[in-house]
Amino acid sequence: MSAIIKIKQLGFPWETSDPFLFCAYHEDKYPKGNGKLGPDASLEGRNIGQDFTLKDGWRMYHGTRIPGFPAHPHRGFETVTIAQKGLVDHSDSLGAAGRFGNGDVQWMTAGKGIQHSEMFPLLNTETKNPLLLFQIWLNLPRANKMVEPHFKMLWNEEIPVVTTKDKEGNTTEITLIAGNMENKVAPAPAPDSWAVNPDNEIAIWTIKMEPNAEYTFPKTSEGINRSLYFFKGNEITSEEYTIPANHEIIVKPNEEHTIKNGSTEAHFLMLQGKPIGEPVVKHGPFVMNSQIEIREAILEYQQTEFGGWPWPSHDHVHDTSKNRFALYPDGTEINK
Repeated sequence: MSAIIKIKQLGFPWETSDPFLFCAYHEDKYPKGNGKLGPDASLEGRNIGQDFTLKDGWRMYHGTRIPGFPAHPHRGFETVTIAQKGLVDHSDSLGAAGRFGNGDVQWMTAGKGIQHSEMFPLLNTETKNPLLLFQIWLNLPRANKMVEPHFKMLWNEEIPVVTTKDKEGNTTEITLIAGNMENKVAPAPAPDSWAVNPDNEIAIWTIKMEPNAEYTFPKTSEGINRSLYFFKGNEITSEEYTIPANHEIIVKPNEEHTIKNGSTEAHFLMLQGKPIGEPVVKHGPFVMNSQIEIREAILEYQQTEFGGWPWPSHDHVHDTSKNRFALYPDGTEINK
């Protein structure tokens, strides 16, 4: 019997299975910065404010001066933001802030409601500013929908990497953002996350395979959802299938599943977890269990703005002199 359930082409955003809601994948080849953290290039011909068309290899998204996503609200789920390349400037309605990237991960629980902005500062003025980022929306169960908001940094230096070699000596590297493998365990997730309970078997891994490398994924429990997103490379083979890049592979996690890479380095994201199994009602930035709860979220946001916005602008960015850092609501600051 085949371990592969389904293979489908990737769209935008990537479709995911419970307990995940979706994954947004961003790869932008930003030009040199203009000294004000924006692009040193003309913005003519772009739909500023809604620039989602890849033009000259990059997009402004909702940004007008600096690419990114100015202040917007969330309720009822978590964002896990993996910044493999480039930088992200975070600011939120709790007064928390940060600059992270180049392998760092931010795990944010929106809970009962938060506003945050995610801007992409182009610090390099002499060279280009490439960005490669995943933002995964992980649902919260009904019992935790209205917990206090929380954000946590998983710094690149703290995230374990498992390196394996096949019988020919070809290497596969697996970065453990959530979950565990062999004797290595990912950093703890945010405290109210579905990922906290090991019985839920949440795994978020990024995977890099050398050309011609072969790797067999470890089995997990029946009833767990597991998807492998092949986002960069040429092609892989698995069982009787030849699969080109930009495809999702949905597999049975309790059966052995081996992939063999082709002649080009290949990159994957793996998402795995026990389904929450509750009704999901989504409306833009709100994810609840019923339409009534969605209406309540909209009304409360209109009345309170989830605490308001304490920063000078909705597209707030941090000073060019700042390195990677995290400022927490209690005033604690960590600099990297």
